Formats: sequence, structure tokens, C-alpha cells
Amino acid sequence: MIQKIEILGVNVTNCDYSDLISIINSSIARNEKLMISYANTNSLNIAYSNKTFRNILNSEFTVHPDGAGIFFSSGLINKEKKLKSRFTGSDFYPILADYSIDHKWKIFFFGHKEHILNRIKLQFNRLNICGYAEGYNYNPAELIELINSKNPDILIVGLGQPLQEEFLVKYKDKLHCKVMIAVGDGIKVFAGEKIRGPEILQKAGLEWVVRLFLNPFKYWKRYIIGNHLFLYRIIRSKFTKFSK
Repeated sequence: MIQKIEILGVNVTNCDYSDLISIINSSIARNEKLMISYANTNSLNIAYSNKTFRNILNSEFTVHPDGAGIFFSSGLINKEKKLKSRFTGSDFYPILADYSIDHKWKIFFFGHKEHILNRIKLQFNRLNICGYAEGYNYNPAELIELINSKNPDILIVGLGQPLQEEFLVKYKDKLHCKVMIAVGDGIKVFAGEKIRGPEILQKAGLEWVVRLFLNPFKYWKRYIIGNHLFLYRIIRSKFTKFSK
């Protein structure tokens, strides 16, 4: 059984890429509903201050780690129970796409803008994409009807946190799909549009530096303030029990 590690009040699944693929495969094979989200430094900062979002993650979702910050912080909290390996959505989503191609899974993409969604087919031309819907202007009833008419195995949702998780929790019983994965800006990974920077920065866990440099107005608060705030909260959590 895969264990979970509590990081700032959120139960993060201690998994690697093959573990999460197995979880998804099992859910589809058994026709059981599964909702997946992610925990990175930004989402844990949000969950720290947003109790409703934190409770949603813990009660409704399988939450995979996302990024070097989560991996290293787990070791700071408890060296004996740290995450088994570094996990990033940017590396996992292409693996999921290739596995979906091999197993002929149907995928519906919901979120972001139409021009980004249209590029997914160019990036993965063998992927069985059964539908798209942009995330900035939609009618929930019409969207659910569209998704259900396509009968996807996997629904990929990229609305940003906590909006995407709130959407899935609200409509999960109306959606006729087995696996629902909240990916945030990860839709850009499927489209080949995610800015990652040189491999040396990827391995060092410093991809965020490139994004900050290219778009400081959008990211300064998340990375300059958010990363320091996250580190402070991690260090503090070593000495004080997190209050849920």
C-alpha cells in the first residue's frame, strides 16, 4: 500500500511515476472514479491558508508531489519518512500520454485557451483526444453534457487551484469518466508550451527561475514571496504541530 506524507496539513501520496500510472490503470480497469491533484510549493501555500481547499484535497483527491521544493521539504520535516523520489508533473504528463496511447485511453481536455488545446494533437498525434473545451468561458451544464457524450476514460482539467478541484468535487457525480486529473498550467506540457529552461536547471529544481525571468510581473509574488514563505512554514512545522 502506498503511504502518504503530511506536508503543511496536506496528505501527499509518496509515489513515483510508475506508482501513479498503476493507480490510474487500476481505477480505469475497475471502473472506479478517481480524482488526482498535485502539491507544489504554491498549492501548499494556498492550502495552508484555505482550510476548505485543504480539506477537499485530503478527503477527495489522490495528491501527488510536484517539484523539487516538495521533495526536499519532506526530508526537512522527517528524514525517515521523506518522499521516495522527486516527482514533477512536467515529467509525468508525457509519460501518461504515452501510456494512454499504448492502452487506447480516450482523453478529454478542459481548461486554458483554445489555441493551446489545439496544439496538444500536434505534440501527441497518436493520442486519442475525444474532445476539448477551453476554461475561460463555459456553461457547466453544456460542458458536462459534452464531456459525457464523448465518454472519456480520463478528464484532464486545467483551471488553476483551487478552482479546478472545486469544479471536480462539485460535478464529479455528474461526470461519466473514470479518472479526473487536475493539472493546472500542466495543460501546456501536453501542448509542448511549458517553459522549463535548460536541463541543468531542471535537475537543480530551478525551472521557476526561468519562468520568473521571462514573466516577472506574473510570477514574482508566487516565487519571490511564496518560496520564502513556504520554507519558513516548513521549518516552523518541525517544531510546532500543524493546526487543522
